[in-house]
Amino acid sequence: MATGTLHIDLNALVENWRALDRQSATATGAVVKADGYGLGAGRVARALADAGVRTFFVAVAEEAAAIRASLGPDPVIYVFSGHMEGDAQALSDLGAVPLLNSPEQVARHRTHLPDHPFGLQIDTGMNRLGIEAYDWSPEMSQDAALVMSHLACADEPGHQGNQDQLRAFLDMTAGILAPRSLAATGGILLGPEYHFDMTRPGIGLYGGLPFSGAKQVARLDLPVVQTRRVKAGEAVGYGHAFIAESDRVIATVSAGYADGLIRAMSGKASLFAGDTPCPLAGRVSMDLLTVDVTHLDEVPEHLSILGPHQSVDQLANAASTIGYEILTSLGQRYKRSYS
Repeated sequence: MATGTLHIDLNALVENWRALDRQSATATGAVVKADGYGLGAGRVARALADAGVRTFFVAVAEEAAAIRASLGPDPVIYVFSGHMEGDAQALSDLGAVPLLNSPEQVARHRTHLPDHPFGLQIDTGMNRLGIEAYDWSPEMSQDAALVMSHLACADEPGHQGNQDQLRAFLDMTAGILAPRSLAATGGILLGPEYHFDMTRPGIGLYGGLPFSGAKQVARLDLPVVQTRRVKAGEAVGYGHAFIAESDRVIATVSAGYADGLIRAMSGKASLFAGDTPCPLAGRVSMDLLTVDVTHLDEVPEHLSILGPHQSVDQLANAASTIGYEILTSLGQRYKRSYS
């Protein structure tokens, strides 16, 4: 088979949720947007629901479909983008709860779905989504299922922005009766004062920072298509970006930037043969990687680019990006294996 295998450890995923739930001073939901951070929203949600999760968060209304198909009508599904134009039918059919982000969305929801539940997202300093302080009044929260905001700097515990946003959230929600939520993964780790009535871990469930204690959820094994001997002075790949300084053995591996292994990791990342690192040689191309395996006694059928020796964040560091991008970019050509 010429496609890689993405192994997804649902038991590790559940253990990560349980660990964050233990650190939460209150109820703990789960963020399953972007197709469960690229790992399959239906399967991820099913495993989390079996572990006790009853509240899920997605980015857009359409993403709720996979959760409903997997779990049925009972779980609560919140939609971060709120009630967009044309969303009314999907929100109604899927029983999804929009987190309204502006006075315009509040008006739209009241007009098109007056009896449908809603939540509210308020802006406490990130300036991305949410009702601004000058548009906000606590009376807007009457009948709201949840009032939330999002921290911009939670992965930097000492950042002043965290305290500033906490104060803004407390000021804006003072005296309201609706449940409140401020903390995602990083916010959970900041401590109980950020937890309020519900936390909503995302990246930490999937093995990513800032949850340094997370178990690894994704392993990616890539098949070796061909090996060749390259003489000193010969070039490998596009642009002749790799020139062999001595005789080398190069393995060509089936995966590339079309599979989420971004071009920025060219010449920087490594794959692994068991415990042994094997550096990329030359540029990442659309469908193929070239890897220096000269030091191996025997070239295996597969090399691993995610696994026990390289997390999504370590791979991301090689590409000067973040684990979120690596994880959510993993393409659809991989065979997916769940355990």
